[in-house]
Amino acid sequence: MSNRTTHLDDRLHRYLVDHSVREPDLLRRLREVTAQQEFGNMQIAPEQGQFMALLVELTGARRIVEIGTFTGYSALCMAQAMPEYGRLLCCDVSTEWTDIARPFWREAGVDERIELRIAPALETLDGLLANGGAGSFDMAFIDADKTNYANYYDRCLQLVRRGGLILFDNTLWGGAVADPQKQDDDTRALRELNDRLLADRRISLSLVPIGDGLSLARVR
Repeated sequence: MSNRTTHLDDRLHRYLVDHSVREPDLLRRLREVTAQQEFGNMQIAPEQGQFMALLVELTGARRIVEIGTFTGYSALCMAQAMPEYGRLLCCDVSTEWTDIARPFWREAGVDERIELRIAPALETLDGLLANGGAGSFDMAFIDADKTNYANYYDRCLQLVRRGGLILFDNTLWGGAVADPQKQDDDTRALRELNDRLLADRRISLSLVPIGDGLSLARVR
C-alpha cells in the first residue's frame, strides 16, 4: 500500500497553520505560558485544538469528560465550542498545572461550564458510573497516563452515549508505536490500545495524523 498522506515539513506545516488556524489571542497566550513550563511539550497543537472544537460543534456535544487537563488548553477549546448550557468535566491530579488554566477559563467566560475534579481519573469515572452516569456524556477526550488508556477506554465506553465520540491523544506517539525497538511501558500501552481499537466492532474508528496522532472512536 502506497503512502498517500502528505509529508509535513516545517514549511508546509507553517502554511497549514497560517491558512487554517484561527487561534484567539486568549488561547495563544495560554499556549505561550504553557510552553514555558517544564513539561510544556505535553500541550496539544493549536490545529488539534481547533479540530477538536469543530468536532464539538459538529456533534452538538453538551456533556464532555476530559481525562488529563494539564494547563487547560484543550478544555478551553472544547468549552468555547459548547453551548452556554454545556458542561465539561475535567479530571486531573495536579493543582499545579490546572491552576494555570483557571484564570484563562474565567477570562474566556467559560469557567461555569467547567467542573474540575482533582483526583485519580479512574476514581472519578467509577464514581460517575456508580451514580448512574452510563450513557450520559456526548464526548470524551483521553490525554493522561498512557498505561491507563485501556482502563479509561473501558469506562468511557460506558459513559459515552451511543453515537457519541471518544478521542485519544498521542496514538502515534512520535512514531514510536511503529518502531519494534521501542518497548517502554507507554509505547507498548499505546500499541496495544491501537490494536484493540482496530478490532473493536463496538466503535467506528479513524486515526488522524494531527499533532501526535488523534484517534476518533464513535460509539455504535
